[in-house]
Amino acid sequence: MLAEESTIEKSASISRIKDIATLMKLRLSVLVVISAIACYFFAGGSFGIDLIYLTAGGFLITGASNGFNQVIEKDIDKLMDRTMNRPLPQGRMGVTEAIILSSAFGILGALLLFQLNWFSGVLGVLAMVLYAALYTPLKPITPWAVFVGAFPGAIPPMIGIVAVDGKFSLMAGIMFLIQFIWQFPHFWAIAWIKDDDYAKAGFSLLPLKSRKSHGSAMLVMIYSALMVPVGILPWFFGWTSDWTLILGTVFGLWFFMVAYRFYLRQEDKYARKVMFASFLYLPMLQFLYVFDKL
Repeated sequence: MLAEESTIEKSASISRIKDIATLMKLRLSVLVVISAIACYFFAGGSFGIDLIYLTAGGFLITGASNGFNQVIEKDIDKLMDRTMNRPLPQGRMGVTEAIILSSAFGILGALLLFQLNWFSGVLGVLAMVLYAALYTPLKPITPWAVFVGAFPGAIPPMIGIVAVDGKFSLMAGIMFLIQFIWQFPHFWAIAWIKDDDYAKAGFSLLPLKSRKSHGSAMLVMIYSALMVPVGILPWFFGWTSDWTLILGTVFGLWFFMVAYRFYLRQEDKYARKVMFASFLYLPMLQFLYVFDKL
């Protein structure tokens, strides 16, 4: 009997941890923090306590942003296949608990980022507020929500730079720009795949009112093409060697070709290839910058 009760308690604890991880969108939070870490090392950061502050603070701030997003969208999440099994719409977690957890993550994350410097903390809080208080409420209203959401989405690499030099430099701005532009083909590919599901909740997140159309596919391709020149800006400003020019161009052309094939076919399976290519492209590019400076 005791063994059975122990097994049940262990299973409940594991389920609880999984629900908290879902609230924080664990995998997304990890990807976001990776971009901040890459830019931290690119700016000359080293292993030590600052890296711990950046990693833990960034992870908690991102998790808090995702938690507040799910609190706001708890009723909407019930309508979509991709979100209906989250802890809030399923009732496995209450709204009050989710708010307390998200607030705790946000406060602790901000405190850790403020240990780096003032600007890092301010940027972290700004990203959280923009994501939860502006991007999330705009999603059911206008496709421009994607544009608004690209701002907090591009702040993490800027934090990585500011964590090292303590100021808003040109390098921080360029890292922000690279991730800002990248988000459009990345998110529009996801929006194309999930368009029918998004429609159940009243979301229209593709760039044009025509939704899954020739024009929307063309914009995915155009923004992917923009990544070719944008991706080699660190070389242009003399921060990296010719390896960034060569490999950055190769990476960018590969990403563009994946998007171009999607434009020609305009099918979900090709949009999915753009999505997966975008997941690979950004960390490949950012760590190219890091290794090119070694």
